[in-house]
Amino acid sequence: MMLRLTLTSTVAAIALAGSAFAQDMPGKGVTVEPIKGSPANAWFQHMVVQLGLEALGYKIEETREADFPALHLAVASGDASYTVNHWQPLHNEFYDKSGGDDTMVRNHAVITGAGQGYYIDKTTAETNGINNLGQLADPAIAALFDTDGDGKANLSGCNPGWGCELKIEAHLDTYELRDAVQHDQGSYFAIMADTITRYNEGAPILYYTWTPNWISDVLVPGKDVVQIGVPSDGADMDPGFAVNDVYVVANKEFMEANPAAAAFLSTVEIPISAVNAAQIKLRDGEDTVEDFRRHAEDWVAANQDQFDAWVAAAAAAAN
Repeated sequence: MMLRLTLTSTVAAIALAGSAFAQDMPGKGVTVEPIKGSPANAWFQHMVVQLGLEALGYKIEETREADFPALHLAVASGDASYTVNHWQPLHNEFYDKSGGDDTMVRNHAVITGAGQGYYIDKTTAETNGINNLGQLADPAIAALFDTDGDGKANLSGCNPGWGCELKIEAHLDTYELRDAVQHDQGSYFAIMADTITRYNEGAPILYYTWTPNWISDVLVPGKDVVQIGVPSDGADMDPGFAVNDVYVVANKEFMEANPAAAAFLSTVEIPISAVNAAQIKLRDGEDTVEDFRRHAEDWVAANQDQFDAWVAAAAAAAN
């Protein structure tokens, strides 16, 4: 009788442990397909999110990359599960055109306070009294930034398909600068490498950038460069770009079918200072997928209690 009771208790304990384990790993057997935009500096937040989903038992496929219109379409159609690369309001048009709330969930900002704008070198700004983009309509001002001899200012800008491309192009139309400014596009970071080289050689520079990004660690605002706005009737500078928050956008069906993943994606938050720190490592050559994962693992280790609380709450949401 004692043996049977002990055996029965042991089997019950094993069954209970198995049940608890299953509850702690609600993603077991589910494959998740993330997608991100082409800029490498979005890897950090994607890896932090991936670590959380892995802790919940999900199998994470290799993160795909696409331009932002295609990225949103992939999430909307279910070809991808989620992205942590949606800037609001910059990417609102991509979201709306891909089906919006009917096909996707956008309810949580993982990173807040992302800035963007136009910059020129401080020396040229102070020498010529330049504080807004509209002044480039003056051929003499535009000529200061002409790098190819066509009389137009060369603006180091955004890749085709990025949200900032649409905004820059709209500014050129709104402020009638088509004959004064050439929007240089292609590979953003290659173009910016040339821009930094010109600055180091003492030449004037005009460019667009955003934070979090390593560019402002090399061309330091207030020291090397100054931000210029767009024409404004007010006393304060109008930067021409809204401050953005970086959201998770996920496929609606995926979120409904996976409450644990939905809970984690709706709670994880990363300070912009941590993202900026990761950008510096990227700039210094730590730019492989293995590096990006290590950066995320280091941040998680430094914030383990908070991370574990997110995972535990997400696991509980599956019950």
